[in-house]
Amino acid sequence: MKYFLNVARIIVGVLFIFSGLVKANDPLGLSYKMQEFFEIWGWGFLDNYTLAFSIAMNAFEIIAGVAILVGWQMRLFSWLLLLLIVFFTFLTGYALFSGKVRECGCFGDCIPLTADQSFMKDIFLLVLIGVIFLYRNKIKSAVPVRASIVVLFFTTIFSFALQWYVLQHLPIVDCLPYKKGNNITEKMKVPAGAIPDSTVISFVYNKEGKELEFTADKFPDDFDDSLYKFVKRYDKVVRKGNATPKIKDFALQTFYQNDTTQALLHEDRYQLYLFLKNDYNKGNWPQVLETILQSATQKNIRGFLVTSIPIEEIFSDKAPAVFSQLLPLRCDPVAIKTAARANPTLFLVKNGTILHKWSYADLEKALPVVLTLPANAAATAAADTTTPATKQ
Repeated sequence: MKYFLNVARIIVGVLFIFSGLVKANDPLGLSYKMQEFFEIWGWGFLDNYTLAFSIAMNAFEIIAGVAILVGWQMRLFSWLLLLLIVFFTFLTGYALFSGKVRECGCFGDCIPLTADQSFMKDIFLLVLIGVIFLYRNKIKSAVPVRASIVVLFFTTIFSFALQWYVLQHLPIVDCLPYKKGNNITEKMKVPAGAIPDSTVISFVYNKEGKELEFTADKFPDDFDDSLYKFVKRYDKVVRKGNATPKIKDFALQTFYQNDTTQALLHEDRYQLYLFLKNDYNKGNWPQVLETILQSATQKNIRGFLVTSIPIEEIFSDKAPAVFSQLLPLRCDPVAIKTAARANPTLFLVKNGTILHKWSYADLEKALPVVLTLPANAAATAAADTTTPATKQ
């Protein structure tokens, strides 16, 4: 049993550290996944706290994993891990059996697991943690107490510092579909060899006040228009496929509601896109961006502001003056959150391919890149030649 207990500790500890690190690389990803669950449950009032929940949960996974490996405070951490894995198992089980959530985000976007894979993983961990919990009094610390405290202290500092860094500077390992080197147009297509959803036509009829559902090949023997009143017909998914593009719902529209997505993404010209959410971080990044745009203008490189903010706010006195130098484009806020983990984020694009991306905190690194770019040919109107100033 001692040997099995040590193996269980190593497996659980390593998996929790790995899971925590993967999600700590992109805490906003877990935050958005929490909002997805809360929306389903009608808990939208918690949306403003999901980032704090995400940061705390990621840090705890890493800290708990290290504590299990060194065998420190096993009575406390065995209880905490048991409660956590029961909670995770509930979430993955809900995602699997309700069908309302396709992925639980257990390993973030870097290792996407289906609902059934996540549920089986948590069942496996539940068994191992159950064993650790039952024999927690027999587990002795592998290192001296002071050394354990020092290790846990620096683990805690690292866990929170890592997440602070990536929130400022973008994920260290970019696993999102908008990562550097990806072509947006290609990622909007269904992958080759993908399997579409398998569906059957289902009918819903009302009989004697009760709604009955059946498929086209299984009509009831007593079916008669006088007994059955038609309610609706729909396509029921019986087997989920994987024919889903990596990038969905990405569309760029002028504020005159003209779709310019394909026109812009097929331009053989360097372009700068500033992705901006409904609010944005303060600081000196507008001044840095203005310098970048001045250099870009000299090279006939156009700048675009991709946002869901109303145009009157973009050109209000409270908004940075640099916005007036960008052509505003509307975009779905969910697509913006996926493309830009930091707010705002600047993209350098050509022919729909993301050549570089920088967070607002790293815009100084964008200037040398723009300075070394060859000049575009004389500017041409891809979709809308109206300048931002005339749109007020």
